[in-house]
Amino acid sequence: MYSKKVMEHFRNPKNAGELKKANGIGEVGNTACGDVMKVYIKVEKGIIKEAKFLTFGCCAAIAASDAVCAIVKGKTVDDAMKLTKQDVIDYLGGELPQLKIHCSILGIDALKAAIKDYKEKHA
Repeated sequence: MYSKKVMEHFRNPKNAGELKKANGIGEVGNTACGDVMKVYIKVEKGIIKEAKFLTFGCCAAIAASDAVCAIVKGKTVDDAMKLTKQDVIDYLGGELPQLKIHCSILGIDALKAAIKDYKEKHA
């Protein structure tokens, strides 16, 4: 059902955990499936230096959260705001079951909420 890359990000997420010195935090959830994602970012001079996540959800939700954090490290906050579900799906090997695509969108939404939080604090 899941690609090897999705399973790798699920079993061994490299970006899981709380980021103590985050200067942007975003949290989203989906009441239909019960997934909840929290993304922490540390931004320096407009560049995302670190990104971590905490996710309560399925295999795809955890893998997508890890992928989102991996993709945006080193990007400007403006470039990170342009992240799409296809970017996440491609990063995960191009395969997510159709019923799990919403998980990638939730990860992006949590990231965008963290960026919004950062921008509000540093306007």
